[in-house]
Amino acid sequence: MGTLAETTTALGKPELLRIADAVAQEKGIPVDSVIRAMEQAIQTAARRKYGHEHEIVAEIDRKSGEVRLYRVLEVVEQVEDPDRQIDLDEAHRRNPLAQVGDRLLDPLPPIDLGRIAAQSAKQVIVQRVREAERERIYAEYKDRVGEIVVGEVKRVERGGILVDLGRAEAYLRREEMIPRESFRVKDRVRAYIFDVRKDARGPMIQLSRTHPGFLIKLFEQEVPEIYEGVIEIKAVARDPGSRAKMAVYSHDSSIDPVGACVGMRGSRVQAVVQELRGEKIDIIPWSSDPATFVVNALAPAEVTKVVLDPEARRIEVVVPDDQLHIAIGRRGQNVRLAAQLTGWDIDLVSESEEAERRTRAFREATQLFQRELNVDEMIAQLLAAEGFLSIEDVAYAEVEELAAIQGFDEEIARALKERALEWLEQRDEQLRQEAEALGVSADLLAFEELDLAAIVELGRKGIKSLEDLAGLAADELQELLPELELSAEEAGEIVMRARVALGWVEEPAAPAAETAGEAQEAAGGT
Repeated sequence: MGTLAETTTALGKPELLRIADAVAQEKGIPVDSVIRAMEQAIQTAARRKYGHEHEIVAEIDRKSGEVRLYRVLEVVEQVEDPDRQIDLDEAHRRNPLAQVGDRLLDPLPPIDLGRIAAQSAKQVIVQRVREAERERIYAEYKDRVGEIVVGEVKRVERGGILVDLGRAEAYLRREEMIPRESFRVKDRVRAYIFDVRKDARGPMIQLSRTHPGFLIKLFEQEVPEIYEGVIEIKAVARDPGSRAKMAVYSHDSSIDPVGACVGMRGSRVQAVVQELRGEKIDIIPWSSDPATFVVNALAPAEVTKVVLDPEARRIEVVVPDDQLHIAIGRRGQNVRLAAQLTGWDIDLVSESEEAERRTRAFREATQLFQRELNVDEMIAQLLAAEGFLSIEDVAYAEVEELAAIQGFDEEIARALKERALEWLEQRDEQLRQEAEALGVSADLLAFEELDLAAIVELGRKGIKSLEDLAGLAADELQELLPELELSAEEAGEIVMRARVALGWVEEPAAPAAETAGEAQEAAGGT
């Protein structure tokens, strides 16, 4: 593009519109954006000629290409700035309908731009066109997050590669590449758009080949049933370049989701594996039952038994001794991916370890009952064999439940329950006396989120008031009370309750659905 002086004189006015069309087509932006950039450039140049004290407006006729210049004047009662204001009488001579506060356009003669002014104007046009181009790229790609794109490597840098997408450029960071893969200039690369944001240098289109969404989109391209929504990918966990697990579910009972994703002789899954540089993919059936889902996720390991703790989202999985190394996987990969896939913390235990643990718990419970409840070994063993492992278990059990144990009757059951309750009362009295000796405050003793034994244990370790407890971090509380085996969430909740009780923070608002349910229950609804 020549200088603006050439544009406005030698080329003739209609040429402006032809240039605007050419630039718009080349940059992929609206013609009006280019014309507005030209108007801005002409305004800048005119301000240089007529003086920066004037407010100048330039207009380019969209049909003829004619350039018009105006000085903006505000209608006032008394003129204080003649460069920007006009009195009401003078305004009426130009426009009888003018009123105070109106802005009149005072025509200016056209200008013949000098070389310096033309260069400045050209820079303004280039800058405005570049800004419009950036806006176009951002508007086009911000809604394409989650899509796969194919581009050509334009430049290889130490931290990643610059990818030419045709009408835009994107960046693939080294950490978003599959380990051990490399690209050279002119290579074709397929990647997943995971972020598009504005930056001082223009829109930043971030690509990834390690994102779980990349694997999902690849399967959408290879498996028509997924694209059509018949098969749904419920979850994905990846160790990029090494192994991945994908849980699938079919909304049509006649279609096997695993078989459909694998394809005839593995053709579909192999196409994805090839794109991911040999990453092995375990495709497993998804289940709404957490135990079944976890068992499926640990494949190819066999599972003997599972024990769930829904509140902590932990699951203990018992496997045969010869399957433990398979369940764990190389460097813990199998169990780690299974945990990521299911969202459950998985504790793997071998059968021999579980048997040993059961035996130890049985022996310790038997000795506890003999010592504290003053019963013979046979009764203690019968209690332990039925799963009663603490005195609290016996004290809070129903008499009928104890009487149902083989060899027990109601009389024995009542006697055991009474002894257990009496033992707990004595223990609590001893704990209260110790708490008093330690100087534990009344507000901490009244705190219902912890039992007396835990409160005394805290007192032994220097936490003697509710304020002391409220000042702890969750991990500190976990360390102080290891015997409770609190999760980070549970410890955090206890600390938060202490802060609420002290008035440090407000009680968290209950979810709307929960509040509505409580209100209905209070009203006698079902």
